[in-house]
Amino acid sequence: MMGVPDWMIRQLEKLADWIGAFSWEGEHIGRKILLGTGAAAVGAAVVFFLTVLLTPAEVPLSGDKTLAAPIYIEVKPGMTADDIGRILAERHVVAHRYYFWLLAKTNGVEGSFQTGTYKLHRQMEAREVLEMLVHGKTAPLRFTIPEGFNVNEIAERLGQEGIAPAEDVKAEAVQFAPYRYMEKTAAATYQAEGFLFPDTYEIEPGMTARDILLMMARNFDERLTEDMRRRAADMGLSVFDLVTLASLVEKEARFEEDRAIIAQVFLERLRIGMPLQSDTTIQYLLHAPKEDVTFADTEIASPYNTYQHIGLPPGPIANPGTASLEAVLYPADTDYLYFVADREGHNHYSRTYSDHLVLVEQVR
Repeated sequence: MMGVPDWMIRQLEKLADWIGAFSWEGEHIGRKILLGTGAAAVGAAVVFFLTVLLTPAEVPLSGDKTLAAPIYIEVKPGMTADDIGRILAERHVVAHRYYFWLLAKTNGVEGSFQTGTYKLHRQMEAREVLEMLVHGKTAPLRFTIPEGFNVNEIAERLGQEGIAPAEDVKAEAVQFAPYRYMEKTAAATYQAEGFLFPDTYEIEPGMTARDILLMMARNFDERLTEDMRRRAADMGLSVFDLVTLASLVEKEARFEEDRAIIAQVFLERLRIGMPLQSDTTIQYLLHAPKEDVTFADTEIASPYNTYQHIGLPPGPIANPGTASLEAVLYPADTDYLYFVADREGHNHYSRTYSDHLVLVEQVR
């Protein structure tokens, strides 16, 4: 991507200020636009200068998946080309905000932006963005949360897509528990964890982080049918315990056929008072995921550490989908106590610890 020298940027800022009452700090200076052939010539020269030098700077880099990630921009009544250009540059949609401003100015569309929410992406052509905003090519505000995302991952996605600040989402999730079955436990990192149903959502502009969490929690409540609740009660599980177990299954099972078997292993270990020893609970405590949990990791002092504590962790470690919830409600009819995943994510099961050690040597 071709860079623009600092001295050139400074000169372009001065020219942009001269012909359009614009300053780099975003303040509009109260002077009239110059009229006459001289000013027109200067304006044309600046446009040509910018068109030739700056357009090549907005060439997407192939293979970078972040370029395709949606970025939502809301255009509100009264916003100027300067206001919009600043946001576009800050979100890396366009390379230079003053180029966007000048493009709008010279095309006579500075006051023609249509309000609404626009779905954009990084490193777009300024002309393409301008056309979308002028013609009102708005898009529904949508986001998708995959099965197994935890609160931190949900918050980061919402922040990256410009839907809600990540820190706002995390702050709201700490004590968020609008339903009675969302038991408030002092040791839980987020009370909302586990109850934000993974799905694709469409939201209205202006929704707050709490509004979004409420929408996701209501979706979970609707998906948790009366039959599922009765089945959990018959098994001696509260909704909270059901979701906690399902979150472990969601994180452990990469393939569908493993869910019900893993659920059976955990339920059997709970029945006989054996620690769950789930690596996924250790991963929940780490700042970044690791391919293999170490012995030192299993000694982390935390109620989430299911190597050190018998029973369930203080709460869910992720937000499970329907398949994992049903796996807990209808576990496989086996008597396994151990499992280990190979490098492709397929699990191998055993009934005794000695058999388990043999499998570990074989698949790892």
